[in-house]
Amino acid sequence: MSAAPGIAIASADLRVVVNPRVGGTITEVRHLASGLSVLGTAPWDAVDASVASLAARDEVEWLTRFTGGWPLLFPNGGDACSFGGVFHGFHGEASIAPWEFSATAGAITLRRRFFSVPVTMERTLSVDGDVLVLRERARVEGERAVEAMWVQHATFGSDLLDGPVEITSNAARASVDPGYDPPHNPLRLGAAGDWPMVPGKAGPVDLSRPVGPLASQAYLHDFDADAGKAWAAMRRLDGALGAVLSWDAAVFPAAWLWCELGGTIAPPWHGLARMIGIEPATTMPGGGIADASARGSRLMTLQPGVEQNVEVRLHVLAASGPIVGVDAGGRAVVR
Repeated sequence: MSAAPGIAIASADLRVVVNPRVGGTITEVRHLASGLSVLGTAPWDAVDASVASLAARDEVEWLTRFTGGWPLLFPNGGDACSFGGVFHGFHGEASIAPWEFSATAGAITLRRRFFSVPVTMERTLSVDGDVLVLRERARVEGERAVEAMWVQHATFGSDLLDGPVEITSNAARASVDPGYDPPHNPLRLGAAGDWPMVPGKAGPVDLSRPVGPLASQAYLHDFDADAGKAWAAMRRLDGALGAVLSWDAAVFPAAWLWCELGGTIAPPWHGLARMIGIEPATTMPGGGIADASARGSRLMTLQPGVEQNVEVRLHVLAASGPIVGVDAGGRAVVR
């Protein structure tokens, strides 16, 4: 498996690699003190070129470009579909299209004017010590509102999953996807519970301690409003490595929790993948924008003349104990 090409930015603590050619995907976040990497990698060689139509017809076509890492899903998340008279590819144009960019040693700015919706977006990634700061802003070009799904498809793996892990969060509730049911899914479709427990097919399942073989999809939600930020973290139980994401729950009221731990045997997975997605999102479930709208789920509405700004922070650290919160700068609070 070859390394994905890209543009590197760095601090004394982190090295981050971004591929502007395919979705502006963050392909690597490496903790320099330990030399360990936190993002997942796909067990196949992806094509380093966008899909010609800027819309993947289905999941299989999208996966030909998927390297793992952290793509942005916009304006669609999940299945390809038609919505509002427009065809949206699997996981949306943003994740598959080329982005214009400019870069310095410590920051990269990506820009795209979308083809599928009249929206221009700018994304700036910078490193502040051991924290990756992602800021995005979008504005409508024109006079009609745009409904969209906006999802940070942050996929963890590599050295972070080189051993047992625990997931912690200030979510109060978790819900199971109503339709995703591969053979190694232990969760009861559409069930819900108090985080981290949800009903399973053979009894309660603890989402905080994922063990393979596993293929599942759930959603964290109802984050603690008093905390000021929504957050979710993963750490190796040996304390060698941890990562915590934090964001504004008013913008992203849910986080998709996707687990692929050797649970999918079909091509191109072949039971070889070890990735866990913790994905701040505007919308659940993740079956595509048409499905979400039909279910009455929340979509993001971008209004003409109003710029939408989002910020997500990723802190990477050696975590000797459970991660129980984040401070004002998005850094982990370790117990």
